[in-house]
Amino acid sequence: MNKREFLRYALCAPAVAALWTRTSAAMATSNAPQQSVSGPHTLPPLPYEYNALEPYIDTETMQIHHDRHHGSYVSNLNAAIAKYPDLAKRSAEDLIRNLASVPADIREQVRNNGGGHVNHTMFWQIMKPKGGGEPTGSLADEIRRTFGSFEAFKKQFNDAGMKRFGSGWVWLVRDRAGRLQIISTSNQDNPLMQGLYPIMGNDVWEHAYYLRYRNRRNEYLEAWWNVVNWDEIARRNEQSRQSRGGRRA
Repeated sequence: MNKREFLRYALCAPAVAALWTRTSAAMATSNAPQQSVSGPHTLPPLPYEYNALEPYIDTETMQIHHDRHHGSYVSNLNAAIAKYPDLAKRSAEDLIRNLASVPADIREQVRNNGGGHVNHTMFWQIMKPKGGGEPTGSLADEIRRTFGSFEAFKKQFNDAGMKRFGSGWVWLVRDRAGRLQIISTSNQDNPLMQGLYPIMGNDVWEHAYYLRYRNRRNEYLEAWWNVVNWDEIARRNEQSRQSRGGRRA
């Protein structure tokens, strides 16, 4: 980058960031009802402060991501099922696992917003302040057996996140045969929709990283490992072993 390009970027960057913030907020609410819709599904609070994952995930991104994006998924899901009272008795996990049983006129809304709710509820839990490092115990052993080493697993996971075109997620799942596998899904689809058990997942929608990393998804994917909550992931892994590939959430 020469001096002229640097100055042009320096002058434009604040405006780009401000535009992204306004656009992100609009995107988070564009498909939502005009006001929050109450119902059986609620927005879970973050298990830490908005700034707790600094410097890897910035405060403003966490506020927008949790309050506006996740909040809109919850509100939209409640709005979608409002005219079908029986659906209010079912968990979001059950709804997205059994989409064929959801009335056709709201199925896509439940898929997108139910998936967004389930995905993000897990996402906040599998991160923590001063996280990172490497897994231990049976999870570490299984990763080594399956992928060769933790570094090989991490590289494959990041590669899958980079190759996901557009918006989506990258996952470590347990398949129906009980084996660990890395996959990616589009939009807010969740592995439960494929009969798989989601053990951990990283959000590669731009709203998860754009304020700090701009279009450098690779840097976000690498930085994210510094906030991973291996204790929660190990718990989910043990749960996945017991459920034999995802029949229970």
